[in-house]
Amino acid sequence: MSPSNEARLRIDKWLWAARFFKTRALATDAVNGGHVHLNGQRIKASHQVKVGDRLEITKGPVQFALVIEGLHDKRGPAPAAQQLYCESEASKQARVAVADQQRAERISRPDYGSARPTKRDRRAMDRLKG
Repeated sequence: MSPSNEARLRIDKWLWAARFFKTRALATDAVNGGHVHLNGQRIKASHQVKVGDRLEITKGPVQFALVIEGLHDKRGPAPAAQQLYCESEASKQARVAVADQQRAERISRPDYGSARPTKRDRRAMDRLKG
């Protein structure tokens, strides 16, 4: 599709082509579930987007705030997909902060090995929890 201002594309197709979701079905579920907002409004998966629209996408604890800069209905390589949008600096900083927090939580969590806890380990965990 051409990146002209008159061109429009379904939001679920765009999310899939921009590599925010692995399949169109996942993109459709996210849009219908209220995890994607267009210009501050909740939308349906069949809604048409155009260049210049603002999107807020929530994937778990991570939120993306971006502006659509291009439309494409085919899924391509990641560098080409990154050309389809421009993410705000605040969004990038928030994502880095969430990643740092998750990393700190993972490091502070005790490692009980890859196997199931033994009876002794379970009792120790119960004592810690109170």
